[in-house]
Amino acid sequence: MTRSSTTSNSLPNDETIWESLKQAIASSSGFQRWQIERSGTPSAAASAVDDPLAASELSTLPLDQRVRCYLRETLETLAY
Repeated sequence: MTRSSTTSNSLPNDETIWESLKQAIASSSGFQRWQIERSGTPSAAASAVDDPLAASELSTLPLDQRVRCYLRETLETLAY
């Protein structure tokens, strides 16, 4: 098996890929809707019995953590 002519130096590192992916997710309509649903009304967040993240906490989290939370909840929903 031969190695590709592309060197590892020319490939983006994990941090660069995550930053790009995070920005793409954050600008998606699904993420925007999720944020509105989670932080728009306190009753929406309170209605989820096992919801560890209160609506007031969501707005204080850095984008990285909000995207991770969104991805976790999305994958948990898909797992059902």
